[in-house]
Amino acid sequence: MNMRIVARLINLPENRGVRVTAAKLPVLLVRVGDQVRAFQAQCPHAGAPLEEGVICNGRIICPWHKAAFAVDTGALLEPPALAALKQYPVEVHDGIVSVGDEPIAPEPPTMHEDRRCFAVIGAGAAGAAAVATLRQQGFAGRLLWIDREQAPAYDRTALSKFVIAGEMAPEDTPPLLEGTSFDTLGIHGEVRQLDAVAKRIELADGRYFDYDAALVATGGEAQPLDIPGAVLSNVFVLRSREDAVRITDAAQPAACAVIIGDSFIGLEAASALRQRGLVVQVVSRHEIPLEAQLGKRIGAALRQLHEDNGVIFHSNTEPERLDGHGTVSTVLLKNGKRLAADLVLMGVGVKPATGFVQHVDKAEDQSLKADSHLQVAPGLWAAGDNVTFAWHHQPTRIEHWRVAQQLAVLAARNMLGDTQEYADVPFFWTYHFKKTFEVLGHPQHWNRLHLEGDLHRHAFIALLCRGDQVEAVIACEHQQAMARLSQRMQQPLGKAEALAIIRGV
Repeated sequence: MNMRIVARLINLPENRGVRVTAAKLPVLLVRVGDQVRAFQAQCPHAGAPLEEGVICNGRIICPWHKAAFAVDTGALLEPPALAALKQYPVEVHDGIVSVGDEPIAPEPPTMHEDRRCFAVIGAGAAGAAAVATLRQQGFAGRLLWIDREQAPAYDRTALSKFVIAGEMAPEDTPPLLEGTSFDTLGIHGEVRQLDAVAKRIELADGRYFDYDAALVATGGEAQPLDIPGAVLSNVFVLRSREDAVRITDAAQPAACAVIIGDSFIGLEAASALRQRGLVVQVVSRHEIPLEAQLGKRIGAALRQLHEDNGVIFHSNTEPERLDGHGTVSTVLLKNGKRLAADLVLMGVGVKPATGFVQHVDKAEDQSLKADSHLQVAPGLWAAGDNVTFAWHHQPTRIEHWRVAQQLAVLAARNMLGDTQEYADVPFFWTYHFKKTFEVLGHPQHWNRLHLEGDLHRHAFIALLCRGDQVEAVIACEHQQAMARLSQRMQQPLGKAEALAIIRGV
């Protein structure tokens, strides 16, 4: 192995990483006192430049999606990354830092003899995070990973943001587990029934499996509207890579697209299709999109961003029927307007995919009711959009991609015998016309909004407070502050301290 001089110790700050190049390889240097560590410079999840993140509480925080890694080892601490950072050997002599050009071989997990059979149903964000965690924790029993898609375990967040925008080919949608093929590890099949009492999973093709512990990670199913014409061709929901392929085929430049619903998926699709050159109209029952999640001012600014880019909104109404001969051609609204439509995308939310789970308690929305450890029944856990779990002594259901991964990591550890509870900070991001909006926390009861920056230029950070306590933070173009707050908000945070963090970054 060759060691290459890359920096002087005196030039390395202790509060952030520094990117250098060793043998044409980008490397992140992290200094703690007189010790220096070297890691891969890009986040293994989506390739974010880690030097643009922050270092705090012994963690390297990704600037884009807030994955966290240990400063001393690069070990994975929080998703959405599902792999540790590659680490490189470092030598420091007389204040000169040298880095090796080959990564240090990681220690393999200690495998424990285990005769149990574990099942993970679902190969989306939650299922992949659970499988990764079980393997990292050394589970050596039989592992069943079941999904109805032929080639699952890919990053669905890319579909509405990049694939239907034409910026990414469907087949290039990033895999969730690098180097792991579902074909070699998983079982392709539709689950017909999970009997929580018998601890048995039955597939539609007649196969069945008995389990010792199982995780339901099937997420949600996109809801089509039950209106006349909904079965016409070119009427879509967006949930899978196959859906994205069909939408892309129909999304010819200058075509007319009607988005029904102002959900995050619906608005991201509106942005993506508008950037492809389509005429895009959004039909919504709300005047302000996402007002419940973002508040009136931020929701209005998001709508203005869309309108400035040519999206047309039809508010306070909904579709009455879709018309066409075989293929949709128009959408009739309840207010009497008729919209031309070469394609229709329904973005009206999802329902928990739990119909196959038998002999368990379900909430009114049909999500699985779990305790604070995400346990639904003896030997059965749930994680993701399909679970209502006890959080801060309140039943809570959160439909966000990264939260699904966080819950799945906890559930997998609890399947192995731990009793961990969710204590992280919910985080999600949404992407519109090259602008990323980030949300920390789970805003529900806030009554005050404090805004820093320029909301209408989409360079702002907003504190959603209940009194003087911060309940959530929403930002655009403040990634470092959000990375630092993602750690600090794991404990109660007052407005004054939050502002000091924001202004000090």
